[in-house]
Amino acid sequence: MKRSIGMSQRNIAFQIAIALCAGSPLFSLATAMPAAATATSPADARVSVTYVNPEKFSEATEFNQQDSYNGSRYLESLKAFLIKRAAKMLPAGDRLEVTITDIKLAGAYEPWHGPNFRYVRFMKDVYPPRIDLQFKLVGSDGQVLREGSRKLRNLGYLQSGLTRPNDTDPLRYDKGLLDSWLRRGPDKL
Repeated sequence: MKRSIGMSQRNIAFQIAIALCAGSPLFSLATAMPAAATATSPADARVSVTYVNPEKFSEATEFNQQDSYNGSRYLESLKAFLIKRAAKMLPAGDRLEVTITDIKLAGAYEPWHGPNFRYVRFMKDVYPPRIDLQFKLVGSDGQVLREGSRKLRNLGYLQSGLTRPNDTDPLRYDKGLLDSWLRRGPDKL
């Protein structure tokens, strides 16, 4: 029987994991990440998205933690989409501040279909996406150009043609709702 001297790859990975968790000065995420990954992009500086009490959003209270998109992951994805899309729409120097107060994602669960469909989200026109938000558009001179609140709805979201035919993004209808709002341009937000 041979005895191996030294550390196996598994042991090395385990030691690195312990060092990360313990905050060891031997290895830290801050030194491991490239500077570009930690810096904010120009779009992040021009568009800010804030969620007000996301644990009380209609999506969170209606479905609790039934699927993976009821966690904060759907919020991160919608925020990244909104920042990217709004940055393209804004004139140079302008800023957009968006505060989202409620979200109900497209579709719903129908538990009466049985346990095999517990995590299946049914897309029907009776379950449209809804997003309530407040916004402020600030010009390059610091003056508020537009502000207000919007209740975004798309009751015919399945037939609206706002999404690409082969789009498999689980949030395609919700992103389409935000996109249709932004597509109006800064003068008609």
